[in-house]
Amino acid sequence: MTRVFSLFLLLILAAGLAPAKADSLRATGDLGVVIERASGSLLIVDQSERARIGRIEGLGDLSHASVVFSPDQRFAFVFGRDGGLSKIDLLTQSLVGRVVQSGNAIGGAISDDGRLVAVSNYEPGGVRVFDVETMDLIADIPTGSKTIGLVDAPGKRFVFTLWDEGETWIADFSTGDEPEITRIKNIGKNPYDALITADGRRYIAGLFGEDGLTALDLWESSPMPRRILQGYGKGEKALPVYKMPHLEGWALAGERFVLPAVGRKEVLWIDARSLEEVGRTNTYGQPVFAVARPDGRQVWVNFAHPLNDTVQIIDTQSGEVIKSLKPGPAVLHMEFTPRGHEVWVSVRDAGRIDVYDTASFKKLGEISAESPSGIFFTARAHRTGL
Repeated sequence: MTRVFSLFLLLILAAGLAPAKADSLRATGDLGVVIERASGSLLIVDQSERARIGRIEGLGDLSHASVVFSPDQRFAFVFGRDGGLSKIDLLTQSLVGRVVQSGNAIGGAISDDGRLVAVSNYEPGGVRVFDVETMDLIADIPTGSKTIGLVDAPGKRFVFTLWDEGETWIADFSTGDEPEITRIKNIGKNPYDALITADGRRYIAGLFGEDGLTALDLWESSPMPRRILQGYGKGEKALPVYKMPHLEGWALAGERFVLPAVGRKEVLWIDARSLEEVGRTNTYGQPVFAVARPDGRQVWVNFAHPLNDTVQIIDTQSGEVIKSLKPGPAVLHMEFTPRGHEVWVSVRDAGRIDVYDTASFKKLGEISAESPSGIFFTARAHRTGL
């Protein structure tokens, strides 16, 4: 056995393929990206180093950009507002593919097997699906409507909702490149975003045109819409909405969902099994993101303009606000490290990312960035709906 290994090593050396030294290698599990929205660029960051290690430019309009990762965590797929779909190699720190596939896009998703990437479009509407290796168009799914809330679901499926029509569609690619489409009507008026639970079972769409949300059980053979939190603002005057709340994939804390209320200074608590309201928490402003720490023990909330300099932390056992932080002007996004010991916060108008300890709430460091918005760590590659 030793002689065989020695001969193999000699052959490698003779071919000029000497094994790389450990200190010349970089793993991808500790990496992430930060969107620099004003300059159309993207930072590559290292969690352990709390540092930026690379920058990619020329990614178009990133004013509402989001990111998903390949299963090996090497490639990031960036969805730009201008319809651009960009493929980034995190190891070579390079742009390896880009296609402008529509006039106005609003996020996307990658299939559970990592072979397809789908983009949700405002203009001309619909969803387009691409091969992750070649970036070739695989399927064009016209809807006649703006599409929102696009997520991946188990079984090589994509789920998305139509703003204009109030429908949710399920595109099933399990049998080939021609998807089987299931259309579910009566979702509600003007759905604006959606989330899917980590087990792929619950898909919940928030409604802008009416108070409430609509839930689907994707384990059912024919999912039926179920209205929840209907009329939660009944008898109250809603505030002007300067920034829509975001729901996708973030807000399950233990056995309860915590969701931002549209046009109100509160978050809403829903039992994850019964889907009944179980409480509310008053907040400093109108919530945009309500982000659950990975263990579900805390929820961090940021707010819409003009109160967007503040982050509040809610204890999920008591439902009470236990800490308020003021990182600075225009806090846009928060991302937990995979086990939740730290949270990274983008402070757009201060031009930096702040890093906080989630136990002591102590600020641990900061990273300079040009108008940073979304922060995305590669651990998302292994979570449904992110």
